[in-house]
Amino acid sequence: MVRSQAGKRAKKTVSRDIRDNIELYLILLPVLVLIFIFSYMPMYGVVIAFQNYQPGMPFIGPNVKWVGLAHFEQFISSFYFGRILRNTLTLSGLNLLMGFWIPIIFALLLNEINHSKIKKFIQTVSYMPHFISMVVVAGMVISFISADGIIPKLAEAVGLQAKGLNTNPPAFKWIYTVTNIWKSFGWGSILYLSTMSAIDPNLYEAADIDGATRAKRIWYITIPHLIPLVIIQLIFAVGGLMNANTEMILLLYNPAIYSSADVIGTYMYRDGLLGGKFSFGSAVGLLMNILSFILVIGANMLARRLTDYSLW
Repeated sequence: MVRSQAGKRAKKTVSRDIRDNIELYLILLPVLVLIFIFSYMPMYGVVIAFQNYQPGMPFIGPNVKWVGLAHFEQFISSFYFGRILRNTLTLSGLNLLMGFWIPIIFALLLNEINHSKIKKFIQTVSYMPHFISMVVVAGMVISFISADGIIPKLAEAVGLQAKGLNTNPPAFKWIYTVTNIWKSFGWGSILYLSTMSAIDPNLYEAADIDGATRAKRIWYITIPHLIPLVIIQLIFAVGGLMNANTEMILLLYNPAIYSSADVIGTYMYRDGLLGGKFSFGSAVGLLMNILSFILVIGANMLARRLTDYSLW
């Protein structure tokens, strides 16, 4: 009887909430429909990771050739598995260690500029690389680092041996990291700047009255307000360790630097898509997504244990 009454109260609460927020739910409905169509319905195709699928074959039926975990075993036992896993973690790790903190530092410094015109100019300049096509950015970088590019010429001008960096495997990870940071740090700082703009100005005024320096205001007021956002962004960044920027790498790399530039995404593109091994490519993608999900879960649990902030 008690459960029945509790259930009725819960139903009344839900129906009242729907009536009170019907406009918001109607606005949200098209987004949910799009997410369902483009994010959940295609998940049905994951079954081909466990088949020998050929274009035109049905996903389910009597003629389907099921192979179980054969494609997963083929990938893990591949000669290139160690190399592409190492390269993926190296490039993603460098981008996390260097690229994650630069937008935060940039936002903190930019927030301290009082001159509005200078501040807007710096913001505009920092955002611009985000809107440049990846193809254009890659073309610029390749022209800069090739044997007759501006960087080798500058090195030659100061007495160093000029050498094209586009065929230098050890240099690729730094070229990739710097390019990725340059293209994304300004846009990535928007969230932090918007969070700082919502901080109560009275806190800064009280700190000024107490004689706090600018560095102390940043340390004791600004940064504590940024920590929840930083933790959430860090969880997502850790979850993306298995997914290097494949598009940029495909545009920058060449066979001469496969040893340091070939990652899981490029390997999937080459063998799965160009090689016509659709089942193999789906298996690799599914495995990487599972590992990414595990990383997100682990990072969220660690964040919740060490701090008071997490995704859930």
